[in-house]
Amino acid sequence: MASPEVPEHKLKLSEVLDMLVVDGMVGREDADALFNERHVRRHDDHPLVIIAGKSWRSLIPPQRILTLDSLTEWLAGKVGIEYLHIDPIKIDFTNLVDLMSIDYANRFSIMPIRIDGNELVVATAEPFLRGWEAVVKQTSRKSIRRVFSSPTDINHYLVEFYNLARSVKSATKASSDSPNLASFEQLVELGKVNKQFDANDQHIVHIVDWLWQYAFEQRASDIHIEPRREVGIVRFRIDGVLHQVHQLPMSVVTAMTSRIKLLGRMDLMEKRRPQDGRIKTRTEAGQEIELRLSTLPTAFGEKLVMRIFDPEVLVRDFSELGFSDDDRARWEMMTSKPNGIILVTGPTGSGKTTTLYSTLKSLATPEVNVCTLEDPIEMVEPAFNQMQIQQGLDLTFADGVRALMRQDPDIIMVGEIRDLETADMAIQAALTGHLVLSTLHTNDAPSAITRLLDLGVPSYLLNATLLGIMAQRLVRTLCPHCKKPTPIREDDIELWSGLVAPWKATRPTQLQRPQGCLECRMTGYSGRIGIYEILLMSPELRKLINAETDIAALRELANREGMKPLRISGALKVAAGLTTLEEVLKTSPPPEQS
Repeated sequence: MASPEVPEHKLKLSEVLDMLVVDGMVGREDADALFNERHVRRHDDHPLVIIAGKSWRSLIPPQRILTLDSLTEWLAGKVGIEYLHIDPIKIDFTNLVDLMSIDYANRFSIMPIRIDGNELVVATAEPFLRGWEAVVKQTSRKSIRRVFSSPTDINHYLVEFYNLARSVKSATKASSDSPNLASFEQLVELGKVNKQFDANDQHIVHIVDWLWQYAFEQRASDIHIEPRREVGIVRFRIDGVLHQVHQLPMSVVTAMTSRIKLLGRMDLMEKRRPQDGRIKTRTEAGQEIELRLSTLPTAFGEKLVMRIFDPEVLVRDFSELGFSDDDRARWEMMTSKPNGIILVTGPTGSGKTTTLYSTLKSLATPEVNVCTLEDPIEMVEPAFNQMQIQQGLDLTFADGVRALMRQDPDIIMVGEIRDLETADMAIQAALTGHLVLSTLHTNDAPSAITRLLDLGVPSYLLNATLLGIMAQRLVRTLCPHCKKPTPIREDDIELWSGLVAPWKATRPTQLQRPQGCLECRMTGYSGRIGIYEILLMSPELRKLINAETDIAALRELANREGMKPLRISGALKVAAGLTTLEEVLKTSPPPEQS
């Protein structure tokens, strides 16, 4: 906390420059030049914003650029206040904005951050203004803990969250008389009007628009809107991990769901069965984004999940996806064949769609007719001829393949082989000279063969058509800004042994570890990368495929012929400093698991 002897005043440019000079971070000549320049041109900018705008390098080694965040953290230490980088995901704006008006917050450059028990955490950009503390303490009936934050962050989030809270309040007030008609636990309040909320209400439009832009900014891959008994929960999946973003009144959540269903051309009145839809929108930068919608009836209303598809992410270079040189060579050996079946396996969310789209994009030349069958179409791609499965119209994967066979295709992508009929049609397409790519849900590559045999596909047809199988997973990658090499520890040796056994892989002497920084939201991870297990069919492997296929013998021979199990692929990523042992062990199955 700042010394009580310091008179109450707004932070001055001259005093911050003097502190920088005293600490040896900035030369006196540069400081005086900036002060004189700004003294002539009157300004209302915060001193830290002005100094950060010069992009000076600190005179203290390693002479890093004096960014606004680094200056804020430095000044927090100088005045004795805890530094806090504002993470918008962790701010519950609906509860905090009632504590003070936006005019009062702007007047003192403060922003309520969170409530910890009986303590209210308030961010300030003015360390020497303390007159507001007594007032806020009295109105909130909580003790005040000040933290020092970037003035730009406070101004930005203050306006954003207060505007959003105003929309939520107005929407809640407008629908205060309408019960949650979608809930199985129907609460009947006598004497109240069953007023339906308007999905086109301007407040709801604002909230939905904000939610999407916020998700794009935070690099979310999925948005979950989940009804509960009293409130609705909004969660984002970022780098494969769900984060709770906000709690909203149920009336607002119901109206948001209706608004999104309306935009996705879904049946607004149907709340008893699941529905699918899609929306195309744009980011603030003008980039097109597709959202795939899915609703599910739950005990407290409709749960809505929106999967975000960014065209730049969905179609990527193989090295960006995580393919090693050997992986890429083996994959291209399969995909360069004129006919046959290639399978990609893995659980939902393991990146199969991205791999297939990237592969098809590289194969879709003007001389080739690429056709896809999807349920639903993940991303509209002009280079392909895409067809969506319509179960309600009895248009199944098998029917779609049958229709595509008359469309003179060269390459066919079948979204998923779910039954014998689809598998049979895919095999027939491969036998008649087409390259067929599809997906299965199995733990590893060899298990896909037993899965097809279990469906009823004859072993001789598999031998005649199957080119290869690739299993894949996604692991979080270490943040490049804060990862740190450290010597390998005893517990690492045990984890490494469990990761590569029974393979003989050289153990690294040090491992990169997550530290956490502002760039990665203090998680230590940023982004995800694929690990791959590629089984390339050979004459010897084909001899092992029969009605009584021994999966263990098949896996052993595939390993001898160069297939790296998922965990070995992950171990190579660990040794390269891209991810951690824990991530690979959590994501991939044991090498012997079928």
